[in-house]
Amino acid sequence: MDDTCVARVPIFASLSPADQQLVAGLARSTHLSRGDAAYSAHDRVSRLMVLHQGRLKIFRLSPDGAEQLIRVLEPGDFTGETAVLTGRRPDDYATALDDCQLCVFRHDDLEKLIARHPAIGLQILATLSQRLSDTEQRLNALTSRDVDTRLADYLLALPSTWTHGIAEVTLPLPKKDIASLLDTTPETLSRAFRRLSADGVIAINARRVQVRQPERLQELVDEG
Repeated sequence: MDDTCVARVPIFASLSPADQQLVAGLARSTHLSRGDAAYSAHDRVSRLMVLHQGRLKIFRLSPDGAEQLIRVLEPGDFTGETAVLTGRRPDDYATALDDCQLCVFRHDDLEKLIARHPAIGLQILATLSQRLSDTEQRLNALTSRDVDTRLADYLLALPSTWTHGIAEVTLPLPKKDIASLLDTTPETLSRAFRRLSADGVIAINARRVQVRQPERLQELVDEG
């Protein structure tokens, strides 16, 4: 499992198969059941966690205890780099959305890996740079667009299957988490779904959404 985990992760992709085997030997296989915490804010965590199977949600808590979803990790993504690279305790939380398998690296082992293979450090920096860019784009969208436009942009970005000009997508998260990701309330998000449905742009059944007028969704995004 560790070898598969290491081989599929972009930050280790430049290593030779032999070096990937060495990296896999440093990884500790960890299983999380759905709902388990990978770590919590202010934990004494100094580990890089690479996701092999399942999904992890990364979120913060507001002063009133409300969750603010930051991102959802898919297989091949990683978290915990801030604690490992800076020594600071995390200020966010990581919880398993599904049953998960992870490869976990200790701080000392990761330091040795980066010293031996500087390309790993460069790949980590490149990933963090992309995350920063994505965060800036998201903040711009949240401050300059209404909820309908944010929802349209979100739906267009989801993987889809097409039949006779109609796209079908599956919402990967509960609506309350999508609302958090779009910086709105579940009630406001539900009203946005209803407006798009009433206009014939989409048809929704639980988590399955038919995008009947994809061009209209794109118009909303462009206008926003």
